[in-house]
Amino acid sequence: MNTNCPLCTSDGGELIWKNHELRVILANEPELPGFCRVIWNEHVAEMSDLSLDQRGRLLHIMFLIEKTMLEVMQPNKVNLAALGNMVPHLHWHIIPRFKEDVFFPGSAWSEKQRESNAAHLQKQLVKVPVMVKRLQDLLGHA
Repeated sequence: MNTNCPLCTSDGGELIWKNHELRVILANEPELPGFCRVIWNEHVAEMSDLSLDQRGRLLHIMFLIEKTMLEVMQPNKVNLAALGNMVPHLHWHIIPRFKEDVFFPGSAWSEKQRESNAAHLQKQLVKVPVMVKRLQDLLGHA
């Protein structure tokens, strides 16, 4: 644990599920409903810090989230990103992307391309609890 690391000292968002190795959270990104993060519990910076088995378990969870996100949220695309430039604690961003979102087609960290679409956001916000429940059910058996 690194006491200077925000991902060591907090869940990093709304906790969806956690085990001894990792946790899945719902990020608080108002313009990107359904945005999840998978965070490795131990303070490591890179995928190569994990054993092959650990990497496999992490990827299994990530792909389960991606598949669930595609089924429930029905985005145009799902972005997977592991940057860690600002917070060097291994975590992956799993982001449902829609042509209507304010950043599309750029990344979630790009300049806004358009004004926020309230109708689109409301339509997606309704799906988030359904996705969270399905993830909790699936991850409970993972």
